[in-house]
Amino acid sequence: MSVKQTAWQIMIGCILFAAGIGLVQMTSTQPVGLKKMVAVPVILLILAAALVLMKLYMNGEQIFMSAIYLLTTLTFLNNAFFSISAGFFSLFLYRIMLIAAFALFIWRMREKGTYISQWQQIRVKGILGFFSAWFLYGLISLLWAHSVTDGLKYMSLLAMGMGFVFLVVMYIQRMDQVVTFYSIWLVMTVFVMGIGFYNHFTLNHLPNTSLYLGPAYKQHYPTSVFFNQNDFATFLSISFFLYLACMRQMKNGYIKAFGLLGAIAALYLILLTESRASLLGIFAGVAIYVWLLLPRVLKKWSIIAASGLVVIGIAVFSAKIYSTFYDLFLASQIAHSFSEPLPSNIARANLMKNAWHFFTNSYGFGVGAGNVSYYLAHFSIFDTDQVVEVHNWLLELMTNFGFAVMLGYISLYAYLMFTLYKQYKWADTRSAKMIIEGLFAAMLSFLVSSISPSSISNLYFHWVFLGLVIAAVNMLKNKQRLKLW
Repeated sequence: MSVKQTAWQIMIGCILFAAGIGLVQMTSTQPVGLKKMVAVPVILLILAAALVLMKLYMNGEQIFMSAIYLLTTLTFLNNAFFSISAGFFSLFLYRIMLIAAFALFIWRMREKGTYISQWQQIRVKGILGFFSAWFLYGLISLLWAHSVTDGLKYMSLLAMGMGFVFLVVMYIQRMDQVVTFYSIWLVMTVFVMGIGFYNHFTLNHLPNTSLYLGPAYKQHYPTSVFFNQNDFATFLSISFFLYLACMRQMKNGYIKAFGLLGAIAALYLILLTESRASLLGIFAGVAIYVWLLLPRVLKKWSIIAASGLVVIGIAVFSAKIYSTFYDLFLASQIAHSFSEPLPSNIARANLMKNAWHFFTNSYGFGVGAGNVSYYLAHFSIFDTDQVVEVHNWLLELMTNFGFAVMLGYISLYAYLMFTLYKQYKWADTRSAKMIIEGLFAAMLSFLVSSISPSSISNLYFHWVFLGLVIAAVNMLKNKQRLKLW
């Protein structure tokens, strides 16, 4: 054994000893606040020990990729099993791991040429540029925001999400790496769905959820690691199609069965949540999935037929459509007894009207990052029954950041879907087809179901999903480029 290895082992022993003392303190009868103070350094010490141990047997790239995969895995735990509040900011396991991943990223900057070669393989630089512009505009918008504190909270969430996407796109550039990322989503969703079934059958919920010790008549709703059942349903509306594509494209019988059971479980849990938006997202995703698989000639005729049905439907039900639209958006505000809850459809419409009012009053520049909730709480002109979240992702973006950012996000989303569709004809492996089919349908499903959660900004899986899609598009474009050469 070399002196260097002996030194490393001594260091590992010291770190593990210190971590052990910390764990003893955490499990002792000390006050909760003290335990939380000890928890962070203990976790950091364990991560440091793991890093030192990996350094003995792995090179820098292998260590960094392991950190990326571990980070991705931890995002699915949300804040369910570990959370430390530090003022207006909370530390979860994946946030600690994100800090560790960026520390490794900076550490690896010592290796000359590492980042240049990685950056040269990126074909989605425009998307990363849009994220940078979006973040910069968000910081500038704090100049006119009413609540700078809310704005800083929102920008911290944005920074973590965009930082994750950057790391993923920078380092997950091969087919096997994208498949590993995809597989982590499938495997961790099994764990997340298991907790959802536990919620439903035992009527018990995790402490981080809104139904923990909540009303008895709501206890049957599955929430898993999420704040409420609507957040969970939106996550499942993505996972359903990832499982479905896995079942369709994988040849191994066990993996096919895994995909089929996963899709069935996801759909069943969505039904248990009673999230209508997520069910609508599933229908939309299935429709575009079937359309993707149609022969080229039938694709054209299916679009014509669908357009015709839409026109006929609008003509037949025009009176009903106009009446509903008038009641919700044009008529005077409906008075109701404040001893009873406002009907959900009216509350949703009022949220949209308030958000539109704030947007127009800001001359299209937005009220400032994270400030739409502040405006709904203090400046609403339509009754929302004290609900202060927009419940519409695109409208939330537009109201917070203005028309330009919302249009940019829609354009980015459309570009990603269009690129996946165009790349489908180049797909020559089952893995490539699985990735394209699953992500293509899931993107539309998410866009529709995103009107269900109160806000998407605090749902980190949105950024994990975007990271997977952008990394897949980047990898496919690189693969196509190599074929053309």
